[in-house]
Amino acid sequence: MRLAGKVAIVSGGAHGMGAVEAKLFASEGAKVVIADIRDDDGRRVEAEINESGGESVFVHTDVTSEAAWANVVSEAVSRFGRLDILVNNAGISSRSVPDDDSLEAWSRIMDINSTGVFLGTRQAIGQMRQNGGGSIVNISSIAGLVGMLSGHPAYNASKGSVRIFTKAMAVRYGVENIRVNSVHPGYMPPMMGNIPIEEVREGRRVMMEEQVPLGREGRQEEVANAALFLASDDASYITGAELVVDGGFTAR
Repeated sequence: MRLAGKVAIVSGGAHGMGAVEAKLFASEGAKVVIADIRDDDGRRVEAEINESGGESVFVHTDVTSEAAWANVVSEAVSRFGRLDILVNNAGISSRSVPDDDSLEAWSRIMDINSTGVFLGTRQAIGQMRQNGGGSIVNISSIAGLVGMLSGHPAYNASKGSVRIFTKAMAVRYGVENIRVNSVHPGYMPPMMGNIPIEEVREGRRVMMEEQVPLGREGRQEEVANAALFLASDDASYITGAELVVDGGFTAR
């Protein structure tokens, strides 16, 4: 098992890509703390992991709150004795806000997608330092690498900040054996927001044919596998890197 004996926190781990990451990490031997604001979903993922022979606990966590982050790190150590891995997965898309130009939307996206990563990293590093090292995996996006035509520009800004923040932390904490890397997913199964599913599917079909060399959207498992690699000792000499999982979109 690639994560045997390790303890991991996965933010946004109650649903979607985060839940896939949490389950994969548990199947690879990690004790997993699911950090999310979705209580029912979080308890469901916790139960699924534990019923399948893994070890996990759900902790209600608002990633925009430093106190909440301090609590989830404390819970991880209290329950499992240490913290080795943090996956900063929690985030929202620009489809989650009603206005593509408003300051309110800018602030909400930046608070969750960018400040949440900073707060989680800051709390985790203090504990990882006591262990003699650790691995932080920040889930960014291809929107952190290239501009996007639609949606609130805060999404690009937030994911771009995660990219360069990752590199800054890698440089700062490498001497303490704390590795920090980012994963940049391409087009994944869409978060709908207020857009009709038929419209999204048709737009995605055309886009995949025209823009993605592999001709399809990604699978959440493919991103989870990238996060697993970076979290594991297989990536022991990799820090400050950006692992792009986009079907070739940014290669054009």
